[in-house]
Amino acid sequence: MEKPNLEYINQLARGNKNIEKELITVIKLEFPQEKRNYYNSVENKDYKKIEENVHKLKHKISILGLERGYEMANEFEHSLRELSLDRKEDFEKILTAISDYIETI
Repeated sequence: MEKPNLEYINQLARGNKNIEKELITVIKLEFPQEKRNYYNSVENKDYKKIEENVHKLKHKISILGLERGYEMANEFEHSLRELSLDRKEDFEKILTAISDYIETI
């Protein structure tokens, strides 16, 4: 499985540590809430909300350098449009990997 990383954030910041720190702070603040929203929508079996939450989380997945994870999240998002939870377990593994990672940065 891919590991989250800061390569894309470093590219965006172009060596500016303040920008890098700000981007990391935004991820650390937004990701946990977006993850909670996702799990709440799953618990409520609200497919439209699940899809919306996956869409939001997809951006964090991409920013943290998880290219295959982004593709998988995109597939999951599309399956939700057909009221299918295919790829849910894989998606949630990515969320766990990100949660673990952001505790270390």
